[in-house]
Amino acid sequence: MVEKKLDKGLVFSGVQPTGNLHLGNYLGAIKNWVNLQKEKSCIFCIVDLHAITVAENRFKLKENTLEVAAAYISSGIDPQKSKIFIQSNVSGHSELAWILSCHTPIGWLNRMTQFKDKAGKNKEKAPLGLYSYPVLMAADILLYKSGYVPVGEDQKQHLELSRDIAQSFNRFHDVDFFPIPEPLIMGLATRVMSLKDGTKKMSKSDPSDYSRINMTDNTDEIRKKIQKAKTDSLPFPDSSENLESRPEINNLFNIFCSMSEMNRDKVIEEYSGKDFKKFKEDLFEIISNEISKVSVEMQKLLSDKGYLEDLLKVGAEEAREIAENNIREIKKIINFYNL
Repeated sequence: MVEKKLDKGLVFSGVQPTGNLHLGNYLGAIKNWVNLQKEKSCIFCIVDLHAITVAENRFKLKENTLEVAAAYISSGIDPQKSKIFIQSNVSGHSELAWILSCHTPIGWLNRMTQFKDKAGKNKEKAPLGLYSYPVLMAADILLYKSGYVPVGEDQKQHLELSRDIAQSFNRFHDVDFFPIPEPLIMGLATRVMSLKDGTKKMSKSDPSDYSRINMTDNTDEIRKKIQKAKTDSLPFPDSSENLESRPEINNLFNIFCSMSEMNRDKVIEEYSGKDFKKFKEDLFEIISNEISKVSVEMQKLLSDKGYLEDLLKVGAEEAREIAENNIREIKKIINFYNL
């Protein structure tokens, strides 16, 4: 029964429970996953072990974890079709991370740009977990022998490392155990940018709440944020080529196309040469209609903590069955003495 699910088509992905889920999380990940579950076996994890690499994320870890679970389900991820669980509830993630760290040269980790970005000038004081984070990400993917991983542009380097680690393990042990996972970069808005600065990624850490649409925002909040979203003094462009030099316009355009699922050329034809008032009004309607429904459903789910916990327990049990079978096989390959 388990072997049938360990096929090349299995999809793995996850979101960190760091609080304040926003439109970037929704368009860059969750919305795309809803369609994926119709075609493939999917595992969608709440990656809380990754979250604790940043100290302040630990203070509200429990409530943020349930918020992500509620966001998954409210957005349309079906627990009957996809496995939804908390990463730390399946010990195989940590166990495989250690095993894979013994197949990962330090030089590979030294090339990871995200550590340099997050550690900044305090590199010597950064925790080891932040440095070895990509190995845990590889373990998350390979633990289930995943064939596909939906990733944003900023995660492509980490997936490349996961592929390298899988090949390193297979080559060293002369086996073909781990499939080499393929990236799935989906949709126009895989990298949603700030509403205040089109050169920066939309982020919960931005001090201005007007830089992002939160998944818990109500209709009035969404309206104000779209009205205040940065544009420029020029009219709406007449071709997609003219968007590249206008990052804020390009960002709003991509959000519009992703939310409406309209063809890029059709959107340009509709608004070309006009000012941004009508475009922003329509963008607000599109975002509000979708996100407001998600927000209301999230609040309902969060008011029933027991229901969410039961779903997460079932998901963890299903994931644990696959993980334990694979860990058992990995230990045989390595030649551990199992009693």
